[in-house]
Amino acid sequence: MGHLNSGSAASSRTNSDVSLQRVKNLPGYTTPVFKGKEEQRAKVQVEVANKGFIPRELVANEVNWFYSHLGIDDTYFQNESVSVISDHILALFGAKVLAFTKHDPTKLVIDLEQIDEKGSSATFIYTSPPGRTLVEGPGATCEARIDSLYLDKVSPENCYRLETFRSTGSISATASQQLRCYFVTKCNFPTTPAKIVDGHAEIRSVSDPIFLEKASDNTLEIYQKIMNQVESRHGPVMEVFEVEGTRERRLVIGYKMGGTSRFFSALSNLYHFYSLFSARKYVEQFSNGVTIISLYLNPMPNSNAAPIEHSIFQVMKEASLLYCLPDNPFFLDPGNTNHAVQEATYAYCGWVFAQHFCNRLGPAYHHLKDVLDENIATHAEVLNDIKRRFREETFTRESIAQVIHAHPDLVSFLQLIQLLYVNFAMTHYPTADEASQLMPTLSYQRLQTTQPMSDAELYDKIRRTVLNKQDLQVLEAFMVFNKHVLKTNFYQPTKVALSFRLAPDFLPEVEYPKKPFGMFFVIGNEFRGFHIRFRDVARGGIRIVMSRNKENYSINQRMLFDENYGLASTQSLKNKDIPEGGAKGTILPSLGASPRLCFEKYVDAVIDLLIPGQTPGIKERLVDLYNKPEILFFGPDEGTADMMDWAALHARERGAETWWKSFTTGKSAEHLGGVPHDTYGMTSLSIRQYVLGIYKQLGLREKDITKVQTGGPDGDLGSNEILLSSDKTVAIIDGSGVLADPNGLNREELVRLAKLRKPVGFFDRSKLSKDGYLVQVEEQDVKLPSGEVVLDGTDFRNGAHLRFKADMFVPCGGRPEAVNISNVAALVDSEGKPHFKYIVEGANLFFTQQARLYLEKRKVCLFKDSSANKGGVTSSSLEVLAGLALTTDEYVELMIFKDGKPSPFYQSYVKDVQAKIVENAAAEFHCIWKEHGRLGGAKPRTQISDELSSTLNNLQAELESSDLYDDEPSRRGVLRRAIPKTLVDQIGLDELSSRLPEPYQRALFSSWVASHFIYKYGVNGSSVDFFHFARDLAL
Repeated sequence: MGHLNSGSAASSRTNSDVSLQRVKNLPGYTTPVFKGKEEQRAKVQVEVANKGFIPRELVANEVNWFYSHLGIDDTYFQNESVSVISDHILALFGAKVLAFTKHDPTKLVIDLEQIDEKGSSATFIYTSPPGRTLVEGPGATCEARIDSLYLDKVSPENCYRLETFRSTGSISATASQQLRCYFVTKCNFPTTPAKIVDGHAEIRSVSDPIFLEKASDNTLEIYQKIMNQVESRHGPVMEVFEVEGTRERRLVIGYKMGGTSRFFSALSNLYHFYSLFSARKYVEQFSNGVTIISLYLNPMPNSNAAPIEHSIFQVMKEASLLYCLPDNPFFLDPGNTNHAVQEATYAYCGWVFAQHFCNRLGPAYHHLKDVLDENIATHAEVLNDIKRRFREETFTRESIAQVIHAHPDLVSFLQLIQLLYVNFAMTHYPTADEASQLMPTLSYQRLQTTQPMSDAELYDKIRRTVLNKQDLQVLEAFMVFNKHVLKTNFYQPTKVALSFRLAPDFLPEVEYPKKPFGMFFVIGNEFRGFHIRFRDVARGGIRIVMSRNKENYSINQRMLFDENYGLASTQSLKNKDIPEGGAKGTILPSLGASPRLCFEKYVDAVIDLLIPGQTPGIKERLVDLYNKPEILFFGPDEGTADMMDWAALHARERGAETWWKSFTTGKSAEHLGGVPHDTYGMTSLSIRQYVLGIYKQLGLREKDITKVQTGGPDGDLGSNEILLSSDKTVAIIDGSGVLADPNGLNREELVRLAKLRKPVGFFDRSKLSKDGYLVQVEEQDVKLPSGEVVLDGTDFRNGAHLRFKADMFVPCGGRPEAVNISNVAALVDSEGKPHFKYIVEGANLFFTQQARLYLEKRKVCLFKDSSANKGGVTSSSLEVLAGLALTTDEYVELMIFKDGKPSPFYQSYVKDVQAKIVENAAAEFHCIWKEHGRLGGAKPRTQISDELSSTLNNLQAELESSDLYDDEPSRRGVLRRAIPKTLVDQIGLDELSSRLPEPYQRALFSSWVASHFIYKYGVNGSSVDFFHFARDLAL
């Protein structure tokens, strides 16, 4: 069996900037000769004869042909039993007889299978014409089944190796068909730990013994090099080898186990597209989580296709696209073989883009929006329902695919897709280097054969070609996509998902009134995702949107961008007095996909667009129409809290030396110097300022105040609210149930639970008064002290926040929109008196905007979430600042714990962070209180809070583009006050000014000036006020 042999490593530069390595035409896999083959042959001949199906005079000839002329490898005979081989010979003879009756030898179809019941091995043998992907018959689905059964969902504990080869002989004297044989065997790895040499696993210590028995030393050497690269790289590793004295090329691909799916079968479609066929293919698995595929590729005789000397590099280039999207419905559609991988991948990306941005609402919606008043709850609800209905019914992913696939005039339609691809490629195809000018790539040559059109010419051709308005809108979406891509990793030699940096100008203002600063769009095989930010320097969490079932996935898919936009927009309101504007990322995994894998691919694909490529053949320079450095700051959100460490370390591995430390917030304190919000009560500190502010302004004593709280002692906000307060808490509602006592819950017991982070279900019932009770969610038919019977604990818990009365309500947990326009009336009694006098909304989005305004209209003193709980974002912002300001060595020394303990610098910095949170929260509270008083209560605090956020953000944006920052005394004065003292003392202001990126310094300067000016003078501060304020900045 010929395989890889590193022989002479002579190399020559190629069009892909990849060194071409030559290998000697020697076997690199050896098949141990099956010594019992003749003895087995005799037994098989006897068994075949005994079955009587084949005429006795023909038996010896058929058995001999099977053993000697088909060219089946000895592996097969060694693995299979006499009875299985006999059955296969009978099946082969039967197929020949059937073909003879049809008077057509080409109709000879072989379909032999043997799958071990215990799942330890499998054999598949099919008729297989070289260089063609079958579209019917058993061979059409064989490789896809092997992918699905044995190669896709693998782990070191459960994986399979695959050997497949083409028989060298033909099936019979009259039929020229060849057989393709597949042998699958379960891996049996060593139980001893891997041997590590120079930081990498030594291949022999992580290999299956059958592989080691067959692989030559040269094969092991080549695989070792590939494995080392896979261990230190996130994407696939590809190498091409030229076999001396032949036109055969060998393509070896390594990647992390489970990194893609359906890849093996997709590769066959790829090389068949270029009229190549494989003599042998191998898939090897290793216990350190590495998969290596090896393909022996040869040109089809008498083919008109490009010579293999050129096409092999195109195969390698397009294999990286296939790795990202192996299951692309637009590649090698049986009805159409005109799409190369690049065109098909482009069609797929355009299809996904159209799904999100084709569903425009049209003039009818706009007219309705003008007539209705969104400030009226019922009007807003009607508009939202109509918007959702339009989204669902206008364009679906199926209808868009139908437009692309099933157009009546398919040829002309496919030409349009190709023209759109050329329009895209002419902008984003990398400029040729010296090597590729000598030998242009096939994809480049293909581009040259299509006459590129201007945007106007292309639009005109589309308009004249398509038949209806719906088709036109789909193709218009492709044009919008082309026009707004600023950079992409589409042509990057190695990648794990496709990413696009989009200019957001195409978003219609009527639906998205606030234009984002930047958008990223990421498409992977198992997911799709977005990232939206509203300012250049912006921070926000990355949320994984999980789907319970297919229907739920369809809803999530339709609403993904709108949800992302809404979250990022809300984050902007909260990020008003920090340098970073609002941002948010969302990832929608396909059903059954690993959320962790999706997150890792999303992050790596985004980093492709943040770090200029420097390594030929791996990460090359991209066409960058944005042409400015960009830094994104990611934070934890639903489903990603435990992934922030990985993202930061991965950014470091990718070469983000200056910003890996600040790339993510929510990192572990001990290992990566993060500042955890819960440990230091960061969010609770800001909530607390609003609670204390109310008490102080109204002259109230905290111990006399009754309070209801959602979010129990097991959570971050709930536990810290208990530990920081001294009021008379009468009810706490959390995930475990409802704890209530009108005489006040025992504070010592609450503190005990808060310190242990235990839910209210663990409250000692003996500490309750005679009127107190605890109802847990799993309980039923519970009689309360009042005599009321609770039928179901879960139902009781879900509505408990609407039944209690107290002076103060502090939601510290609970579902978004727990109080909305349809249930808010339950918080007001029959006499019109609200259940609570004061509400400080600690939990995000606990109240809808309409519910807040409803309560304020009834004289409830309410402070909304974006004002009250901003302590967390302030803490994260200062975590970003530390990461940007400190070198890697300083960061490791000062921020990362030693022996489990923080450094004095870290402890001091955390105190600075806490002080900033208290200062900002108190300042905003007083600003809102003062403005509300100035207007005599005519404007709700909720509205004042939103106006304050908008005014602050607008002023900050104006200041960023003004020349005030260029005044050095003012700049130094602001930076000295804006940066925590611990950091200034450690590094020095001059050094900090040289280290921090200029856009970040501008944002830091403008956010400090804007917030301090408005908190001092209010939202109506005049130009004269600002003149006096600015005069003192340099002091």
